[in-house]
Amino acid sequence: MYKGIQRLPVRPLWRSLCQSPHNRATLRLATVKRQSTFAIPSRLLQTPALCSIPLTASIGQSPTRRPTPAERESAIAEQAPQSKLAKFFHELLRFLDTWVVEPLLTLRRLVHILLIFVPVVLATPAMLIGHRRGDQERIGTLWWYDFLAAQMERAGPTFIKLAQWIASRTDLFPLELCARLSKLHSHVDPHPFSHTRHVLREAFGRDLHEIFSELDETPLGTGAIAQVYKAKVRPHILVRYMRDQFLVEDNIITPDCVQTLDVDGTPINLHTSVAIKVLHPNARQIVHRDLKIMEFFAKALTLIPTMHWISLPDEVRVFGEMMRDQLDLRVEASHLARFNQLFEHTMNVEFPKPVLAFTTKDMLIEEYENGIPLNAFLEQSAYVRKHPDLAAVYDNKIANIGKCLFVVRWLTGQLIVCVGICRAECVSGNIMVKFYKPKAYHPVQLAWSRAMGGYLKDDGEVAVERVLAVRDNPAEMQKELEALEEEGYYPRLVFLDAGLVNELNDVNRRNFLDLFQAIAQFDGYQAGELMVERCRTPELVIEPEVFALRMQNLILGLKQNTFNLGAIRIGNLLHNAMNMVRAHHVKLEGDFVNVVVSIMLLEGIGRQLNPDLDLFKSALPVLRDYSIKDHGKATIEGVKVAQQHGSAPHWIKVWMFLEMRNMFVRNERDDEWLQLCDFLCFNN
Repeated sequence: MYKGIQRLPVRPLWRSLCQSPHNRATLRLATVKRQSTFAIPSRLLQTPALCSIPLTASIGQSPTRRPTPAERESAIAEQAPQSKLAKFFHELLRFLDTWVVEPLLTLRRLVHILLIFVPVVLATPAMLIGHRRGDQERIGTLWWYDFLAAQMERAGPTFIKLAQWIASRTDLFPLELCARLSKLHSHVDPHPFSHTRHVLREAFGRDLHEIFSELDETPLGTGAIAQVYKAKVRPHILVRYMRDQFLVEDNIITPDCVQTLDVDGTPINLHTSVAIKVLHPNARQIVHRDLKIMEFFAKALTLIPTMHWISLPDEVRVFGEMMRDQLDLRVEASHLARFNQLFEHTMNVEFPKPVLAFTTKDMLIEEYENGIPLNAFLEQSAYVRKHPDLAAVYDNKIANIGKCLFVVRWLTGQLIVCVGICRAECVSGNIMVKFYKPKAYHPVQLAWSRAMGGYLKDDGEVAVERVLAVRDNPAEMQKELEALEEEGYYPRLVFLDAGLVNELNDVNRRNFLDLFQAIAQFDGYQAGELMVERCRTPELVIEPEVFALRMQNLILGLKQNTFNLGAIRIGNLLHNAMNMVRAHHVKLEGDFVNVVVSIMLLEGIGRQLNPDLDLFKSALPVLRDYSIKDHGKATIEGVKVAQQHGSAPHWIKVWMFLEMRNMFVRNERDDEWLQLCDFLCFNN
């Protein structure tokens, strides 16, 4: 049916729409003796929406509403065999599948995995080759890490995801190993379009041309679990099911925007482009078998005394839950909806809008985002540093968006981290940059435009196309970025993937905030004690007193540099902390470690764009806004807490700390600042 991009003919579609009793009345129809006449506004005759304007035979006729894919999936799941014979065969097939077919297929998969990883085990003695220099690993160890990474890549999507997850656990595994595993990507052959067509037809229960006006058979990207396509939805489907999500204001210009009629006959502009994510065939079965095999080996490795503190079965269980969430695309859709709600009023951060009614376990439909991969700006930043005569454009703005995005949730105790196996996701293009004009959204400008009968257009999509056209030429891209900055464009970060999201629960949030308060007060010994007391296995920690003293020494080094925190590499600081955690067998919660990895990732990307990035300084405006939010409610509650318990909330202490630091930095009074550190960071 679809070859490349297929456009459906206008006239046959127009006739079918006129005769269909299922379409909503959006044009005025006068039925006189079986003859229909309708009036079309002249300005609609030049719009692409004309070919998809839904019609009915009369205004009063109510179209039959078809169930959405989500409703169809729910109804099918609730269906049960009616006759006893049907129930018997259903149970028999399930029994054979569970106890005969699956064990045989799992055994076959086990043999394949053994053939891949037995050479890795046999090559373990090579780790003793060479000499260690300080914290550097032996040459043989580095070779073995590379060999392990290559074999995990050969083992398939599940083990690639496992490698990326291991890379995020720098508290359990050596840094050199994590660095190598974090670079693995899924080299998976795309599944045939026939499977995608089958999934879509099963989900919608009708032909695809009734839903989509265009559908590209070539996938935009293929991952370990699913692949993504681009399509355009018919306007009458948008009006009925996703009007508010895809509505475009009159002052915004987008290439995929069409004008159609609302249910009340009012002309409206709508996005039509969507991204469709479809799971690979048999993805669940393959991952389920791999997880069974991992559980078996995790229990076997636990018998080794030196591996007991890692609790591999628990880690495999956590990894399995993560993988099962990724295999249900409804989970990712709910994450996207949550992030859209959290950042609803934020202009410089954006997430694709999911269509929950059109999302099933195997299919996710969301708003298509056309942007510039973040890697393009990282490469451009490296090009500018090689040419001293050039000035960086947008680098500082993009870095500031990223750090404020994290700090606003971090310091207010509402931390939600979108990891997406963060290191690997960023380099694969799941963070993009778009442009917008702030003036087009300013209340005064909007009021003036309405009074004058016009709008200041925001053509950020056009700006994106201008940059993409010269992306392969750094010199031309530099000129284009400079031109966009002069024209008043600002960058906007778009996060495409929200498949993996960590939200700290009440216990972990309290532990995290207590630890942060101890660090903010430069009490490294207390921070070390808290990490030991609240880790998973405090009884297995090696020399907890020594660990607390080493943390104290680390934090004292931070205290001596508080006047120039911008020069401190937080990533290096956290790396040293993770080395100590691993050496002393302090097993931290996975959510906490993901927070640490996210900070390291944030700083790493930010410093590529802005070498003078200061995460602490960026917290100041966030704390000021938080203190006056809701008429100063948080500040008033903080004062009440201080009066009742004799100790202010940690965020107020940090706020005072940073305000004083900022004042002394402006006046270059670093000696007085160091003398006041002990006074500001009182222990209570």
